[in-house]
Amino acid sequence: MKSVFPFLLFTTISILSAQTNSYEISFDNAVHHEAVVKGTFPNLKMDTVSFRMSRSSPGRYALHEFAKNVYDFKATDSKGKVLEVLRPDPYQWQIIGHDGSVSISYTLFANRGGGTYSQVDETHAHLNIPATFMYAPTLSDRKIQVDFKVRKDLNWKVATQLPLVSGTTYSAPNLYYFMDSPTEISNHSVREFEVENNGRKQKIRFVLHHNGTEEELDAYFENVKKVVLAEKEVYGELPEFDYGTYTFLACYIPNASGDGMEHRNSTILTSTRSLANGGMEGNIGTVSHEFFHAWNVERIRPKSLEPFNFEEANMSGALWFAEGFTSYYTNLILCRAGIITPEKYIEGISGTFNYVWNSPALQYFNPIEMSYQAPFVDAATSVDPVNRENTFISYYSYGSVLGLALDLSLRKEKLNLDDFMKLVWEQYGKTEKSYTIKNLQQALAEYAGNDFADTFFNKYIYKSEMPDYSALLNSVGVILKQDMEAPYFGVAVSLDGDGHGEIRSNPKMGTPAYISELDKGDVITDINGNGFPDGQQFSAYIEKLKIGDTLKITFERFGFEKQTTLVLESNPDYSLFLAEKEGLKPSKKQLRSRQEWLKTKKK
Repeated sequence: MKSVFPFLLFTTISILSAQTNSYEISFDNAVHHEAVVKGTFPNLKMDTVSFRMSRSSPGRYALHEFAKNVYDFKATDSKGKVLEVLRPDPYQWQIIGHDGSVSISYTLFANRGGGTYSQVDETHAHLNIPATFMYAPTLSDRKIQVDFKVRKDLNWKVATQLPLVSGTTYSAPNLYYFMDSPTEISNHSVREFEVENNGRKQKIRFVLHHNGTEEELDAYFENVKKVVLAEKEVYGELPEFDYGTYTFLACYIPNASGDGMEHRNSTILTSTRSLANGGMEGNIGTVSHEFFHAWNVERIRPKSLEPFNFEEANMSGALWFAEGFTSYYTNLILCRAGIITPEKYIEGISGTFNYVWNSPALQYFNPIEMSYQAPFVDAATSVDPVNRENTFISYYSYGSVLGLALDLSLRKEKLNLDDFMKLVWEQYGKTEKSYTIKNLQQALAEYAGNDFADTFFNKYIYKSEMPDYSALLNSVGVILKQDMEAPYFGVAVSLDGDGHGEIRSNPKMGTPAYISELDKGDVITDINGNGFPDGQQFSAYIEKLKIGDTLKITFERFGFEKQTTLVLESNPDYSLFLAEKEGLKPSKKQLRSRQEWLKTKKK
């Protein structure tokens, strides 16, 4: 009997083709940062088709209004007839009068090379998909094909997590996957290695667009490999990456904007630092942070971010965990991988610790509420002044120091944060079942007991109390110490063009500057009748004074001369360092706990 399978296969392919939206993008005017985008949308059943530019982007929580960079929009039907276009709002183009198929074209201006926007110039086409391509929300389940018309005269190649169809055409199973697939088109270099994972090999691909040498990339890639393997050890396995590959898309070029942005099977890494000029050490932290997101946030996913909304801001109360715990592991992984020393890691915690510990914002918001602020602070823009110095703590930093506290608290119970993260991975990451904050508390109770979990969440998550860091750090032979003799002014002051000192930020509540009623924008012209200490850093001038010294300050505000008196107080900042640096000898128990924490070899 004659087989019917070839006919059925051909019919299936024809149906899929009719249900596929296709795009092409070209870059003939790259020198002026323009791309031309064309799209075809067949087999339309609705009378009116709405096309939109996204207002948000995966991994970001604020609005970005990508429609502002679109112009010269046109729409035609399958016969080339020009169609009527309505504009119901700034983000939307409505097409009417089509014949079942619509083709669109428009010009995009793109000149910010980071994780959120796109950049087109003669060095590359760096594409964040929501910032680049219009979409039709009613067609979001359709398959997509996109042809990237590379500049062959510039030796451009395509790098993306999207699977290759042929040539420079790639596909996505649906709109969401397409939107989550940044693409780097440039004359880049590639390094790859394979990792054994549950009996299967996963490919890790590092794409680098830079102006450096292949030897520099080789050396850097060795550290990338160390990071990947150290993070795999935290969870016990890699995620099962789609198509078996994870891709780092790195641009270390002068025209980039420093950023990092996680995606399901790839990440954007951008920096103005070349590998030769500080990037070898300065850029690897972003590699560590973003790859950790392959587990924590991409697959261990807050329910509040599901589904991601491309038309509105995206708010979650779990960013202290999703971003903050990832931040905790960022430098810890570098230490475990041998990229930085234990001393550098420990001392590097100081800045984050002081920022959180000394913040007046603790009286206003707990970590959940700080996370809710993301749409206002996550690369968000506004023109009116805000009081973030006194009301906001970054959920990256807040969550990071809470991650430190939880890890060291668990270790005192002969447990650890790695194994808790493994449990959360098993319950919510591998299953891709989104979690709530209550789910995290329940998981911690399952791992460490109800009393432990209730204490941690009731004190430090639902409230904004601070753990006993001195005791926790002491358990691993780390000293937390204040310099009680260091004087403190309370706000940053820098030279203006006239040799005076301008206050650049809002003074924090309770500081000497705040108490003396100095404010942002005030220009200090005289201290104790001696003029402003021109010719030296203001902080260096203050360091030479003593606690309790009274400063009679003359300053200008709104064009008027004013005076105030300020009394220097003790600097509230702490330093973290290994006990050995103070000449102290940690006990065997402290050293063993530190070695288990940092996974360093016994001496």
